[in-house]
Order: sequence, then structure tokens, then C-alpha cells
Amino acid sequence: MARRKRRGRPPGSKNKKMGNGKLAGNVANMDVAQLHDYISGLRETLAFKIQQQRKFLERQLAGLVPHTGNKARTAVRSVAGGQRTGARKKPEPKYQSKKNLRIKWTGRGMTPVWMREEMKGTKLTKDHFLIR
Repeated sequence: MARRKRRGRPPGSKNKKMGNGKLAGNVANMDVAQLHDYISGLRETLAFKIQQQRKFLERQLAGLVPHTGNKARTAVRSVAGGQRTGARKKPEPKYQSKKNLRIKWTGRGMTPVWMREEMKGTKLTKDHFLIR
């Protein structure tokens, strides 16, 4: 006889009632001063836990830094809160029109219309437009 696979939770794992029911009853019976003390205690505990977790994560991050390369270091600095030093420099143009020397292109993005029109019907290629 084949064994059937048991579905659902194993026996004895029913949802247990949490202590929240008792806590809610206790909180409902507290007066304002007791509630204030209770809440301030919770805030202190939360702040302490956050501080502990932050120290732990910073130690972990500091341990990772020696194993990283330059690119990874900049990524870690950006995640850790480092700021960029400034804006990038505008790229220098690489290509120039044969007909109008004032028209230039950096070589990034799509080929400009003026270059396509100048190459159309001729044997010119992009290399002919390079600025030397």
C-alpha cells in the first residue's frame, strides 16, 4: 500500500496564542504615566537595537572594503553615503563635417543627420570625418 504524502502543517503545530493578548490587557489597564514610562522604555530599547545593528553592518562593510577593487570601492562609498566630487567633463568632439567645419559630433549616440547626408552617394565612411 502506497503512503500518502501528508499535506499542511505537521500535527501539534497549530497557531499558538502569542503573549500579545495578555499584553493588550495589561496596556489597557495602565494609567497614562505607566504607559508613558512603558513607551519610553520601548523607544530606548529600539534605539539601542538600531545602534547595535548599525555597528554590526558597518563592521561587515569595513571588512569587505579591502577585498574590493577601485570600481567596487566607489560603489561602496556611494552606498555608504559618499558624494560625487563634481560633474563630468563634456566629451571632446571626434568627428567634424567636411562641408561646414563648425558642425562637430562626439561619436556618442546615433549618427547625426548631417553625417548621413554627406556619406550618402559617396564612398565616405565615419573615418573620413575624424578630427585629426
